[in-house]
Amino acid sequence: MKFGPVSLDQAASTVLAHSIALPDGRLRKGKLLDADDLAALKDAGLQEVTVARLEPGDLPEDEAAAQIAAALAPDPAGAGLRLGPAATGRVNLHALGAGVLEVDAARINAANAIHPMITVATLPEWKRVVDGTMIATVKIISYAVPQSAVDEACAVGRDALRVHVPVEKTAALIQTGLGKLSGAKGEKALRTRLDRLGVELADSRDCAHDIDALTAQLDATDAEVIFILTGSATSDMYDIAPEAVRRAGGTVSHFGMPVDPGNLLFYGSLDQRPVIGLPGCARSPALNGADWVMERILCGIPVTPADIAGMGVGGLLMEIPTRPRPREG
Repeated sequence: MKFGPVSLDQAASTVLAHSIALPDGRLRKGKLLDADDLAALKDAGLQEVTVARLEPGDLPEDEAAAQIAAALAPDPAGAGLRLGPAATGRVNLHALGAGVLEVDAARINAANAIHPMITVATLPEWKRVVDGTMIATVKIISYAVPQSAVDEACAVGRDALRVHVPVEKTAALIQTGLGKLSGAKGEKALRTRLDRLGVELADSRDCAHDIDALTAQLDATDAEVIFILTGSATSDMYDIAPEAVRRAGGTVSHFGMPVDPGNLLFYGSLDQRPVIGLPGCARSPALNGADWVMERILCGIPVTPADIAGMGVGGLLMEIPTRPRPREG
């Protein structure tokens, strides 16, 4: 593509680079100039105009954006995505429903490295989305780009985006050690989080803060995923709540995470059902580390100890005002 000023007699079928106000209207940037446009420019007293001239092998911006977006999600519906129409060199991609966004960062980075005029911007990986959330935008910066560069970007960026929808339908919350305190705050906060993903809090119960009582409640629920919120914070891999999961026949995969608030989370499984021990900050609706774990698990995304270890960068979240022990006293 060639860019720059040309005389009006050389501007036919070129792309207008800058909008121009005319006595009877306005010619918008990006317009393919025809004979009527050139006549109007001449009548307005112009002798030259800044344009982009496509060369052999160039692909117009809208076609380029559409091809790259289609490559990022070859089966849009299967990936939980909707591709918008191409306009001004841009195609937006939206989520078809609630879930979490998987982004293959290596593929996106590779596509962005092919040609400086080819750009793909996405939400962060594992971001929770709802129906209609814009999850990515493909933008061709200039008015055209070589077809060879588009082909290469399509190849390296293929199938890089996907929204995972919830696979768990029902959840249980077991709260311990409430005594005379109400568990309404914790239940409300969890219910709000589950509602965002269309998961039902089908079972809410409480018990004493001891291993036997909690074990009995774990045995009694048949929900697809179990949340535990203890009256006294879980302080060790062998504290009351993790031990109760083991006593009930389950396993504990990990305790602790480098996300603050949210350090005191643990998770495991019981009869192949996920079990998540929530940190006390989960009583607040504010974002905390438990959100990142539970959203993935509810959508069927395995969370490993290595995944947890990788959450530290960006894991310093906003302080919760009601926190008993703030970071800075």
